[in-house]
Amino acid sequence: MNNIQKVVILSLVVTSGLAWIISFTTTDIMMDTMMMTVDYNLLNISLFTVIWTSGMIAMMFPAIIPMILLYNKIIIQKDKSDTLLISKENKTSYSLKTILFTATYIIVWTIVGLILYFGWSLSINNFIVNYFSDDKINILFGIILIISGIYQFTSLKRKCIGYCESPLTFFTRRWHNGTIGAIKMGTYHGMYCLGCCWPYFLLMVALGWMNVAWMGLFAGIIFGEKMWSKGIWISRFTGIAFTIVGILTILGIITLYNDTMNMDIMNIS
Repeated sequence: MNNIQKVVILSLVVTSGLAWIISFTTTDIMMDTMMMTVDYNLLNISLFTVIWTSGMIAMMFPAIIPMILLYNKIIIQKDKSDTLLISKENKTSYSLKTILFTATYIIVWTIVGLILYFGWSLSINNFIVNYFSDDKINILFGIILIISGIYQFTSLKRKCIGYCESPLTFFTRRWHNGTIGAIKMGTYHGMYCLGCCWPYFLLMVALGWMNVAWMGLFAGIIFGEKMWSKGIWISRFTGIAFTIVGILTILGIITLYNDTMNMDIMNIS
């Protein structure tokens, strides 16, 4: 492992650690923001964006370290073969491309967060809370869980997780040269990662599970899916769990919502 790769790992670990600290201290603020009536207030939007992005970095960065390290290694080897030496300018180019690859990945997830923010907050404040009884809201939550569970068994999930758990396969099929290539591949990786992980983030936002405990659990699941060659089995296990909880919620055995808006703790009736 060269010095550049060590710097990359240290940067990712430190950034993830700081993001966990931010998430630990701001999850209550995030939930309050999600439950407010969305009025396109720039302060609320900015606050949500910062907290959401920090949470995403905290959860996802440990699992994408192999992908970023391999990308960095490939561009170093390609430049070596092209120039036969590593100059100061080349080192700057490595850093820029790696930063662009990672930043574009983050931007994909930031956009997803804003879509969830506007889509779910608008619906829950302007329609669901006003027109749904608690029982009907729990049925809706149960349906969301079942949909998330079923998705874990789909071919799209298998395809996306295949690219995520095998960085070499990803770069073999999606390689693009240069700084524009770094942006393209960061976008592709973000989209495949979204294809793997969107159920977890949907559940955290839609069901009000935006706290450090749930974030830690889902981060562990995501890490296992991406780092283990048979991560698809983790996906299937979580899919079964989501489906069972969803069915129990629809049947009224488990309550995920009540009129006090306390959705962080499941109340078993």
